[in-house]
Amino acid sequence: MSVEAKNRKIRVLFVCVHNSARSQMAEACLNHLGGDRFEAESAGLEPTKINPLVIEAMKEIGIDISMNRTDRVFDVFKQGRLYRYVITVCDEASAERCPLFASHATYFHWPFENPESFTGSHGERLGKIRDLRDRMKNKVEEFIAKHSEEGGDR
Repeated sequence: MSVEAKNRKIRVLFVCVHNSARSQMAEACLNHLGGDRFEAESAGLEPTKINPLVIEAMKEIGIDISMNRTDRVFDVFKQGRLYRYVITVCDEASAERCPLFASHATYFHWPFENPESFTGSHGERLGKIRDLRDRMKNKVEEFIAKHSEEGGDR
């Protein structure tokens, strides 16, 4: 893809607390489903490592995030990266801790539960993550349908 074509993509940043599950799933779904129109990244307030059950659940739908890394949202902010949309996918209190990017960004809050709170056996937790993944994928599909006609350059 040419640099010019890449610059026309709509840039989106997904943010959650640890950048280990929700924001990783949202980033991967948007890049997979809308990568011709969108360029998604993700970051966390307190990044850790990617949840292995999330990696497993995403592989089930043909998306491999096993080589993804986690990023700190404040590092992204300090680098001056520009986004058309910044979408928090955590609880309201955590979302309020997100730095405000340039004033041209539009903010959305998609509250999804934290998979770190899921309990039960491996299979039970994986089932809950599958449900979360599917709801996240549906939300991303709605976002693509609503925003794909806009121009990029941010």
